Amino acid sequence: MAHIELRNITKTFGANTALRGLDLEVADGQFFVLLGETGAGKTTTLRIVAGLERPTGGSVLIDGVDVGDWSAAERDVALVLQQYSLYPRYTVRENLEFPLKSKIRRVEPDEIRARVERAAKTLRIEHLLDRKTDLLSGGEMQRVSIGRAIVRKPRVFLMDEPLSALDAKLREALRTELKNLQMNLGATFLFVTHDQVEAMSMGDRIGVLDRGRLVQVGTPAEIYTSPKNTFVARSVGSPPINLIDGAIRDGRAVAEAGFALPVPARGEAGTDRPLIFGVRPEDLLIERDAPAEARVHDVENYGVEKVVTLRVGDMLLRATTSARQQLDIDAPVRFSWRPDKVLLFDRADGTSLRQ
Repeated sequence: MAHIELRNITKTFGANTALRGLDLEVADGQFFVLLGETGAGKTTTLRIVAGLERPTGGSVLIDGVDVGDWSAAERDVALVLQQYSLYPRYTVRENLEFPLKSKIRRVEPDEIRARVERAAKTLRIEHLLDRKTDLLSGGEMQRVSIGRAIVRKPRVFLMDEPLSALDAKLREALRTELKNLQMNLGATFLFVTHDQVEAMSMGDRIGVLDRGRLVQVGTPAEIYTSPKNTFVARSVGSPPINLIDGAIRDGRAVAEAGFALPVPARGEAGTDRPLIFGVRPEDLLIERDAPAEARVHDVENYGVEKVVTLRVGDMLLRATTSARQQLDIDAPVRFSWRPDKVLLFDRADGTSLRQ
């Protein structure tokens, strides 16, 4: 287990700046998820922590010690990648044993056997130990990759989108297993992904990256309910948040799409100030006597609920509603929202007015 701290990390590749003044702290025993789109700098951050890249500027500390001059082996971190990095002609057992047989570690044979058996039991791959890895499924291979990291007992687990190549059902199963594994080991995990579901379901804390800058760090609940700006608001939530241009007049949110709904009095918003109203789909209500009118544009049935797309002028809004509610395409409906859940953002720069 280890505490990780990045201080003012900058990384450039020629004319391209991948990271800009990145400050990041991962507590000992924490599952920290770095969330961002492709090109945001997630993998570069991971490689810098691992010692596979040197930062252009800034410091990397593990347990309070500056490890800038340490090699990847000296840092004692385990990197699990999207690609499985297994030896196809070796058995599962031989793959798990391999990192323990290097000249650097010199682990005794009895200890190697015990670690392999413990890792196999933890990951439920005991029945695969004598099978060649080129005969395994994708999920089995990823379990073996994680097992290779576990047997080393590293100070830090670094995971670079390890589930993204798997099918949806297997991803869901392994998300739960990885989180349980981290809790059972009490280990420090730094996990990077572009998948908001992985971030929200697995992370103790989430850091949202945008073009090399860390925009916001918080618990999943904080990121979801109090996003720092519209970028963070769009980064989490499925269906995505509704972002509506408008202004506050006479104590109501007046949308440019042509409807007006109540909002709580907020002095920082100001009258007629150009705003963006952020409303999560679960806070948009389809009700018979609601003040605003729309037409049903689309209905997606997910069993326990429906995701309904409403058309208001040229704007599309998403709402979640009970699966029992009958809604027909192009039918007129009335809607409102929960005023206390409406987020306000400045339209000029997208920053939240709830600071």
